[in-house]
Amino acid sequence: MTTATLSFYRVQKNLQSKINSIDVPIVNWKAVCSVGFFVSLALLVFYVWQINDLTQGSYVISGYDRQITQLTEEKKNLEISFAENSFMGQALTKIQALNFQKAISVKYINILDNSAKVTQKNKDI
Repeated sequence: MTTATLSFYRVQKNLQSKINSIDVPIVNWKAVCSVGFFVSLALLVFYVWQINDLTQGSYVISGYDRQITQLTEEKKNLEISFAENSFMGQALTKIQALNFQKAISVKYINILDNSAKVTQKNKDI
């Protein structure tokens, strides 16, 4: 067991000497933290700007929806007034002035064939 431990120790020492010989650039952590802070601050400002723009867009859309409903109601009123002022509207006012009533039930009069022939002969004379 000691032989394995000694050989492992030798391998570890060789690796450590190789790692120490590699030049690792020194990182300026103060600069990295400063850059990270400014990037997060810029992202926060961008987020607030986007939310503001989105909110303004939703208010504009709701305003347009209100205008659309108002214009459709106005259109319906104009169609009604046009119908009243057109021929059909004038006809309806004349019908009401003459006191016509809606037919509720229809009754037919049976005419015999003989009477139709008699009236036809009378017209020929």
